[in-house]
This record gives sequence, C-alpha cells and structure tokens, in this order.
Amino acid sequence: MTEAMTASTQTRLTEAPAVRLVGLRKTFGNVVALDEVTLDIADGEFFSLLGPSGSGKTTCLRLIAGFERPTRGLIELHGVDVSDQPPFEREVNTVFQDYALFPHMSVEQNVAYGLKVKKVAKSEAVERVRAALEMVRLTGFEARKPGQLSGGQRQRVALARALVNRPRVLLLDEPLGALDLQLRHEMQTELKRIQREVGITFVYVTHDQEEALTMSDRLAVFSNGGIDQVGVPSEVYEEPGSKFVADFLGTSNFVVDDLALRLIGTSDAHSLRPERIRILDSGEEPPAGHLSVDGVVRDVVFLGSLTRYRVEVDLGIDLVVVSQNTEGVPGPVLGATDRAVRLSFSPDALRPVGTDELSTNTPEPGEEAS
Repeated sequence: MTEAMTASTQTRLTEAPAVRLVGLRKTFGNVVALDEVTLDIADGEFFSLLGPSGSGKTTCLRLIAGFERPTRGLIELHGVDVSDQPPFEREVNTVFQDYALFPHMSVEQNVAYGLKVKKVAKSEAVERVRAALEMVRLTGFEARKPGQLSGGQRQRVALARALVNRPRVLLLDEPLGALDLQLRHEMQTELKRIQREVGITFVYVTHDQEEALTMSDRLAVFSNGGIDQVGVPSEVYEEPGSKFVADFLGTSNFVVDDLALRLIGTSDAHSLRPERIRILDSGEEPPAGHLSVDGVVRDVVFLGSLTRYRVEVDLGIDLVVVSQNTEGVPGPVLGATDRAVRLSFSPDALRPVGTDELSTNTPEPGEEAS
C-alpha cells in the first residue's frame, strides 16, 4: 500500500488523528466483512472510503459510528478509545442516503430535534438552528415540511441536522446516491464548501470514483474487506498499487504478457490510462522517446467532449484510447472503424500494478449491490 499526503495533512497526523483504526476486523457469522484494517484520518480532513458494494466501506463507517461493534481491533476518535462506546457517546454524527427526516416535522423542527433531545437551552438552540440552515443555504425554508422540498433540499436539511450538534467527525454514507447527476455535481461542490467552512473531519462513503476523486483530500480504496491503497486522489489514480485499483478507479488498459515483453522487456502487468495514448496515422513516427504499437480501430464512440476508440493491436489485444475534443470532433472519426493507426505513449504512462486478479465482490450485510 502506498500513501501520499499533502503537507497540511502530514502536519495534522503528527497530532492525534481524528479517526484511528488499528487491526479492525468485523465478522457476521462466517462472513468476514472487514479484515485487519488499519487507517489514520487527520483532523479536518475530507476523507473518502471508496469501493464497490461488498468491499467493506459501509461496515467500516458503521464501526466508526458505533452502530456495529468490532470483532477485534481498536477505534480511536481524537486519541480516545471508543471501541466499546455506544453511538450517542461518540462525538460523531451520520448523514444517510435516505435522509431519515421526520415527515410530520418542519425543516426547523427536524434540524432542532437533536438539540431538543440533548436539552440545549431554547435560545441557544434557535441560534444554532439558524446558523446551520444558513450554512446549507436554506434560510427561509424553516416552516416547510420534507415533502415540500426537492431531493437536494432534503439532503441539505439532513446535513444541517447533523452539523447543528457540532460533531468533531461527520460520517456520510452515500449521501448523494439518490440524486440525479446534475444535482449530485452541485451537492459535491456544496459539501466541499461546507466542509472547508466548518473545518471538521468528513468521512465519506461512496462507490462513485469521480465523486471520490473530486471531493477528497485523501481516499482509501476498499476491496474484499480490506484496503488496497491509501493516498491523495492524483497519486491513487496515476500510480495505482494493484490491478484492482487501476481498473476500479477510472478506465485502464492492462499491458501484460507478450505485449509487455515486446514494449518494455518484461511480462509483468502494467496499467496504461486511455488518455495517455495518442492516435497517429499508420506509419507516422512517434515523438522521440515514446513507445508505439500498430493497430486497427474497431470501434469509435462520440462522448461530447471526448471521443473513445477501441483499437485492436498486434496479438489480438484491445486497447481503449480517449481523446479530448478540444477543437471539435476530428473530421472522419465517427466513421473511422477498420482504419490502420499507430498508438504512441510515453514509457512513464506505464505503471506496474502487480499480479492480483480483478476482484469479484458480493454485498456485505446492510449494503446493497450496485
């Protein structure tokens, strides 16, 4: 496992991390949902737990929240062992995908509910609710019921209800999963803005790779109950530590066996991102120092800002190539199948990824397949 951090994150982790997991294991009967997970999350960090259904990320979040007890291992929050503490004694709050709002209560009443349970003085509660609604840009919606709100507005109410309790760690379990694509993008920006403003630690569970890359200071990629890789988004994407990470985090070609032997003198597996490959005319000389392989275009898909090609190269291997349409769509591309081409890429674009097989995951308890 590799791990890269920003300087600010490194500094924060020299102190007690917001979340520390040591040798964490969770079983459900004979099913191992989480196995020997060790992880530090810095105070004030936006940290994502990324992986497919069944990979262990939701179980990990539930253990941090206290909804599940670990079979073995340690959970610390800001240096305090909370492994056996119930949820209400931990300085965390959770935002769920289904919002879990009370339909008969107004927005204001929903947000204030936790403060009422904690018997916070009315004058203080009113001020904290006002500030929380202002933070999520819902001032003026206090009297509305959840049924009168859009999906994005309901998600903001759930977020305000969590923030009003002033947790030191906010746990978010696929909070944008029920929203349409455009609203998801808008809420990604809003969540990141809110996290910067409040300055608390966000631990964010998602199976959406783009979401994790866009929002995270760092992320952990989960697979089969363990963590495959931890790092800043750019490192995990550009330098995947395994075939699973390379394949799950975006699209990747795998250069192996005879093709790898021909290009780089080793049969070890390497990943090659589609956007790192240039398509040249057949016989055209590649840039100095670049590797090249000849092939035939078998499929072309126009994706608006991008065009995706499937090119069959020597040895019957398919490589996916993605080109940015910065100057419009290249003239003949949409009808360019069966055209002979040459593919060119820098040796630096090839990243060793080991010999692991691509994972097949089954849903963990409480986590639906997707």
